[in-house]
Amino acid sequence: MSEVQDHLKKGLAILFIGFNPSLRSGEVGHHYANPRNRFWKILYESGLTDRLYRPDEDHDLLEIGYGFTNIVSRPTRGAEDILPEEYATGRQQLREKLKTYQPQIACFVGKGVYLQYSQKAKASWGFQKEPIIEGIREFVAPSSSSLVRMPVDDIIDIYRHLSIEQ
Repeated sequence: MSEVQDHLKKGLAILFIGFNPSLRSGEVGHHYANPRNRFWKILYESGLTDRLYRPDEDHDLLEIGYGFTNIVSRPTRGAEDILPEEYATGRQQLREKLKTYQPQIACFVGKGVYLQYSQKAKASWGFQKEPIIEGIREFVAPSSSSLVRMPVDDIIDIYRHLSIEQ
């Protein structure tokens, strides 16, 4: 199964960072492609996009300043299948991507993604006080996976802070 291509360019408004692609995303080559993943609905209902996009339109969001990458590029059934050495490599690669592309905001789609990246013990939802890379604002959002127990309306409310703060 192949990796899902990053969608990056310099000066993005928001770079969305996930754990890693799902098996479905690996099959079709698009971010957040699992039909049970609520990412595209969350973007739309939070006001971050003016319409509901489909996973096969992920590259089109570069036009509105949104990009996509993951801390680990290998598709898996779940984040629990990611190996520690993959996180170590991914953490370094992600820091290089952030330094190179300099998005205004790095939005971590899942608290666990941010904790793996930052190596901190805990984080709160929303903007973080002390960014790892100077000049890039870090935002921690809940995962959009349907496995997350938080009500989707609460998740959408957290993502709304991302649009308000831009």
